[in-house]
Amino acid sequence: MTAPGRLNKALDWVDRRLPLISLMKHSAIDYPTPKNLNYWWNFGSLAGFMLVVMIVTGLFLAMQYTPHVDMAFDSVERIMRDVNYGWLIRYLHMNGASMFFVVTYIHIFRGLYYGSYKPPRELLWWIGLVILLLMMATAFMGYVLPWGQMSLWGATVITNLFSAVPVVGDAIVTLLWGGFSVDNPTLNRFFVLHFLLPFVILGVVVLHVWALHTVKSNNPLGIDVKGPQDVIPFHPYYTVKDLFGIGVFLIVYCLFTFWYPNYLGHPDNYIPANPMVTPPHIVPEWYFLPFYAILRAVPDKLMGVIAMFAAILVLFALPWLDSSKVRSGTFRPWFKVAFWLFVVDCFVLGYVGAMPAEGVWIVLGRIASVYYFVHLLLILPLLSRYEKTRPLPESIGLPVLSREGAAKGAQALAVLFAVVLFAAPAVAAEGAPLRKQSWSWQGIFGTYDEAQLRRGYQVYREVCSACHAMKRVHFRNTEALGFTEEAVKELAASYTVTDGPDDNGDMFERPALPSDRFPSPFPNDQAAMAANGGALPPDLSLIVKARMGGPDYVFSLLTGYAPQPADVELPPGKFYNTVFPGHAISMPPQLTDGAIEFPDGAPANVEAVARDVTAFLQWAAEPELEERHAMGVKTVLFLFAATALMYALKRRVWAAVH
Repeated sequence: MTAPGRLNKALDWVDRRLPLISLMKHSAIDYPTPKNLNYWWNFGSLAGFMLVVMIVTGLFLAMQYTPHVDMAFDSVERIMRDVNYGWLIRYLHMNGASMFFVVTYIHIFRGLYYGSYKPPRELLWWIGLVILLLMMATAFMGYVLPWGQMSLWGATVITNLFSAVPVVGDAIVTLLWGGFSVDNPTLNRFFVLHFLLPFVILGVVVLHVWALHTVKSNNPLGIDVKGPQDVIPFHPYYTVKDLFGIGVFLIVYCLFTFWYPNYLGHPDNYIPANPMVTPPHIVPEWYFLPFYAILRAVPDKLMGVIAMFAAILVLFALPWLDSSKVRSGTFRPWFKVAFWLFVVDCFVLGYVGAMPAEGVWIVLGRIASVYYFVHLLLILPLLSRYEKTRPLPESIGLPVLSREGAAKGAQALAVLFAVVLFAAPAVAAEGAPLRKQSWSWQGIFGTYDEAQLRRGYQVYREVCSACHAMKRVHFRNTEALGFTEEAVKELAASYTVTDGPDDNGDMFERPALPSDRFPSPFPNDQAAMAANGGALPPDLSLIVKARMGGPDYVFSLLTGYAPQPADVELPPGKFYNTVFPGHAISMPPQLTDGAIEFPDGAPANVEAVARDVTAFLQWAAEPELEERHAMGVKTVLFLFAATALMYALKRRVWAAVH
């Protein structure tokens, strides 16, 4: 019994000289919290949790990333393919950005509904908005780092907006770029700032929590705490409630990470950045789309930039725009209607921002943008003055959370799903509808068919490899296709690669080794274009991930050749394809019935061969898929069990309060 005493004395000795333990006990254990906080308050802790996840995963990624325009894209692919569990860290970080914004936006909307910006919490609200602005800056710079097509052109478009600033605009753009175009200095600056800003956010979050503990938490009723009967200590009541919320959230997070890791991204970012080729639709990540829609709604560039920034800055004025003495929307019937119309308007702006700036989308974007500001600058002040509110309860203790629990959790989860699914990219590929296929790797337990992959590799080698490189795949990776170690060595040795320099300083050719990558059929891009009528055959390592529609698009493209319609004119050297955007494709039809003979006797008609080679290209793009699915099943099953136990513990802890 002496050891615990000595430990307590030691802690007391430290605490008297540096009261960190007392501070943590006061802030995280004894902190008096309103007893009626519902699950919407969980999203604040979820945002803090995601900040930690983003910092930790970002640190590991930074150890392997190379911030150079010639190597950044390949360094990200190296992380995905060659670093142990690099794919997991990358997908956690990439999808974590979306999850971070989901919980933050819900946290903000909760504050809007329950009046958490009203006195005495004005400064608390402002600090939260500063965190949002820092998050946006950090996310924008992070989106540039993979150095894909959307990274380069997104950075070019967004940074060019500062040129609209009178007098100093061009100087600001040059400062951001570090030159006269988005290039290596830009990438270096963005990497450094993307690395540093999360720690700034962490510091501002500390201020946010400090301000919260100074003015105390708001609550669903929006009334002040009247006495000890209205509060409970933060621990264990809200710690167990937050842990249950984190469990539910992690299940959703893992569903995206393990099964739909690229659902919220843009396929163009799996194409290496090329300043000579502009994507048909340049769009930012989904969490910027509402503000992007407001920017595009204004014809004048400067006024559009002002409107975009004003959409965020106007939120700082909410404590004065909404002067109603009643905080919570629960007791404000007309405010409640206006609030949900505002939420719908934000969703509409997000959808419009993903659409091309043409036709009806321009009109709808302008209407939604006008309503955004009308709600904040006109409707809220009028409601504050003329709305008749319902009577407030006497204290928090009287209407303590009734029928809370699972119903509230289900509502929060439903909103989380709705926001994420709505935010998915909505720009469809031009051309005919894709021919949807059923693939073996789809679904929770999906895996590759080894026999199909081997047939697909045969098609690639006999048909595709004459023009298309696959330079991000190692020969050793083909063991996953069922080849033995000796077969892989023989396969590699059948290729020739350029190596050197030797002792005389000359380059030389040698048989490939399993550690080598598949060589390109051409020495450089210029040679490839010269041999293909000026068109550059794309590398096939990522072709499935780099096309909207994924494997269905590749299959539909390979089977989409058709006779040229009489009313369609094609440029010289082009072929008609029903799926390819514009229908004029440089690649002639490559597959014909019976042209390939498979050792296993599988069908060799065009559709069967197209399915086989598409499966192989899917594997080339996502060789980790089977491991990812298997890990996902184990992780989600564990999370379901842990979350169920946490919910049972939460009910037991809260039984005395209810």
